[in-house]
Amino acid sequence: MPRVTTKGQVTIPKAIREALGIEPGDEVEFEQTESGYELRKEKPTTAEGQDPFDKYRGTADSDETMPERMRRLRGEYPRDIGSDSDDDVDSGAEV
Repeated sequence: MPRVTTKGQVTIPKAIREALGIEPGDEVEFEQTESGYELRKEKPTTAEGQDPFDKYRGTADSDETMPERMRRLRGEYPRDIGSDSDDDVDSGAEV
């Protein structure tokens, strides 16, 4: 059983962190109930109390797969597979 430190801190057991999806940096809430207290993971919010991801919802609507999207965003897409473009690269080796 975890013990409370002199600073009032306690380690949440790994099984409970995993069950609640708690990760480093997450905020938790202690809610008083009739039988004691419940520990809850708080949803991320901005300083104004809004969901910080709301502005991004729906922006990823696409027929692309995630790997295709990432290649395109990195400038790797489309690329020619099996092209002779490697011949143009200077390998630094003397011939």
